[in-house]
Amino acid sequence: MTRPPPKQSAGKQQSVILRAWQQQALRAFIANDAPSFLTVACPGAGKTSFALVAARQWCAGASRPFVVVVPTQHLKKQWADAALRFGFHLDPAWSASDGAPATDMHGVVVTYAQAASSWAALAAYSRNGIVVLDEVHHAASDRSWGDGVERAFSGAATRLLLSGTPFRTDDSPIPFVKYSWGDYGDAEPDYEYGYGEALKDGGVVRPVYFPRFDGHMEWINTEGALVEATFEDELASNEWGARLRTALSPDGEWIRTVLAQAHTKLTNIRESHPNAGGLIIATDHEHARSITDLLERRHGVTARIVLSDDPRASDVIDAFAKSDEQWVVAVRMISEGVDIPRLRVAVFATTTTTAMFFRQAVGRIARWTAGISNQKAYMYLPDDLRLRSHAVNIAEQRRHSIELRKERAGEEGFDEVAQERGGDEQMSLFEALSSTVIDGASSTTADGIDPDEKMVVLPEDLEGFPVDLPPPPPLPGREAADVVDPWGSPVVADETGKSRAQIKSDLRDKNADRVREIVGRTGLGHREVNMRLNRDSGVGRITEATISALTRRLAVADRWIATVRPG
Repeated sequence: MTRPPPKQSAGKQQSVILRAWQQQALRAFIANDAPSFLTVACPGAGKTSFALVAARQWCAGASRPFVVVVPTQHLKKQWADAALRFGFHLDPAWSASDGAPATDMHGVVVTYAQAASSWAALAAYSRNGIVVLDEVHHAASDRSWGDGVERAFSGAATRLLLSGTPFRTDDSPIPFVKYSWGDYGDAEPDYEYGYGEALKDGGVVRPVYFPRFDGHMEWINTEGALVEATFEDELASNEWGARLRTALSPDGEWIRTVLAQAHTKLTNIRESHPNAGGLIIATDHEHARSITDLLERRHGVTARIVLSDDPRASDVIDAFAKSDEQWVVAVRMISEGVDIPRLRVAVFATTTTTAMFFRQAVGRIARWTAGISNQKAYMYLPDDLRLRSHAVNIAEQRRHSIELRKERAGEEGFDEVAQERGGDEQMSLFEALSSTVIDGASSTTADGIDPDEKMVVLPEDLEGFPVDLPPPPPLPGREAADVVDPWGSPVVADETGKSRAQIKSDLRDKNADRVREIVGRTGLGHREVNMRLNRDSGVGRITEATISALTRRLAVADRWIATVRPG
């Protein structure tokens, strides 16, 4: 690990409690001599906390550029909030058009799309700094993203790569990742912590069970022929997608039956876990809306709906996470990275069938919640052979891990039968006609339904490992060391309880209000008023201004307003 020189700073010695895997991964990161370090840890294991502790250790109290790259807009704020608990002030609203990041912030959070489009600005900023690439496999989603990431961060001193699931690259290699076959094949992590290991350790993830439902489906295929089949029937692979889409059609009985059983399960869970929630992963926007209609008509439940093209999507996710509402329906936005620990039940109602997406979806209901003794989670799914394979693989890990835990008390590697087909299939003649469930949920132990399995959390499972932290890098206008409580109350910038990013956003809004008031009183143009306020307060660009500069500019505006009578 390439580190900056240590810097002495006044302040109290701080420590955090790490899980065993986090401590081991941190040691491996510190001992790493290469500029890049890939950590693969199952969803819910605590990758974010590990990465932020690693960043504190790497910075060693010195001021260094810090960039976090995430897949979605929603995760920008989630990472900024998490960083605050570890003494880092990261700006989730920065864009290259704002100029250089403000000097009173430790760094920025950007998306992979931003990294691709703003690589030059990020390359200049991140040089000799640390970059965290969250869910780094997303850099392969678009060739331009991978190219942009490489250009933007090749000059960084250290790159910490994170992923919630093992991944492979058969087309464009992801920058900074080592592969089993040169630039292709399986990614080779520097540290890996799987679902089975997390279950064995206890207090990290929940055991997830997979009720699978067969069905009888009828549809008109792309050639205009009538086809009928169950999930057990052998079909040409080009009909698999049509069979699955027919089962998931909101006009058929299959999805209605599965939703009813999932809703009953969630209702039962809420008797002991009152705010437990459920997630339905829909195929597309129209499908998501149809499912919310079904929930309301048949079960009297008003579900939140999260659509990727809705500018309010992040607010909807936040509101659901903080509520005790029962269901949220989403297309892809909640499939990865979004932290809603109260989710206990999910319905896999999408035609996306890759192993990676499936594991990411399972991860949404797998996060352990402290204080609840029995935390089984349930993923309801079609008995499609591809999904069955993924579920069996996870269930085998679960059963093996729980057996090991039973002994204490007194692997990944399944090759997909077929990868998800692309979206180029001719659909002009396809029509879903009918779908019904056959024989209810499968209940064999092979698919993960085993009511006799008990998940017992022993006191020794929850033992943590204290790690001393150097103080966070100093920023203008504050002491180098803040009080941090990574597992409890957030670190705040001042007595208002707001982060620096929030304070600056409020100050910019207040400055904008003053400009409008001055324009109304004086008749001057907005540009002229802004230029004069910037000049008199010593501000270059308001987007680059620090908190003290924004406060100073606000005071200048207030003095100006006091000298002008309302028009």
